Amino acid sequence: MTTTLQVQGMTCNHCKMAVTNALQELEGVNRVEVHLDKGTVDVDYDETKVSLDQLKEAIEEQGYDVK
Repeated sequence: MTTTLQVQGMTCNHCKMAVTNALQELEGVNRVEVHLDKGTVDVDYDETKVSLDQLKEAIEEQGYDVK
């Protein structure tokens, strides 16, 4: 499954790496693509292994707001 999350507060490559690494640590996440210019994160994941809520929580734990 692929989803696009709106993430507020990402402004630089450090933000991009923090979000990418947090999501890639979750079992079931196959691909992460962060778009700083749009404030979005595309995530391809296996919904039988990880939930949308878990994806959002991983990003929020890095200090960003998910809409």
